[in-house]
Amino acid sequence: MKPAQRYLVAGLLVWIPAGVTFLILKLVVDLMDETLVLLPEHLRPEYLIGFRIPGLGIVLTGLVVYLTGMLAANLVGRRLLRGWDAVLQRIPLVRSIYGGAKSFTEVILGDSGQSFKQVVLIEYPRKGIYSIGFLTATELAEVQARTSEPVVCVFVPTTPNPTSGFILLVPRQDVVFLDMDVEAAVKMVVSLGVVVPTWEAEKIAALARSRPAP
Repeated sequence: MKPAQRYLVAGLLVWIPAGVTFLILKLVVDLMDETLVLLPEHLRPEYLIGFRIPGLGIVLTGLVVYLTGMLAANLVGRRLLRGWDAVLQRIPLVRSIYGGAKSFTEVILGDSGQSFKQVVLIEYPRKGIYSIGFLTATELAEVQARTSEPVVCVFVPTTPNPTSGFILLVPRQDVVFLDMDVEAAVKMVVSLGVVVPTWEAEKIAALARSRPAP
């Protein structure tokens, strides 16, 4: 690579990630600042101090989320949320979007089970070719009864968008459990496999010693 081309590529490698990060953060901050319209006009920062302060919406958003959580954690709040869910579930188009988003959020943020807490390796789409996946369920009573073997549910994400993918029911014996964490696996998927997490040299050597000689 010529020096001028090399310098140009090096500069792009610096500015593109920084620019994308800035744009995403700005989008999030601007979106959260829109929550300030919930305040009465005489309590908004523009009215009190005469100018807009970017980012104040984050404080209000956090406060609203926290208070909502407090409400949802008590008996009265749970009843109100059940009523809210019942209303949304009766609207044809809304119930599909709301139900899917709620289920996905409960899986990601829930404390129960091992959903999205374990990165695995499976042979997919055919034997001899491996794919990164996330363990999402281990208790599959009917599937295990009908297949007569322990089966786990694995979500295989697409790249570069890890929010879409495939649900595969895989025999537990065919699943390889990896040491990499979920964040590292997501980075690998989003980067099209360019960002690969490092692994300790000691573990590589130990794995090589455990394999039978050819």
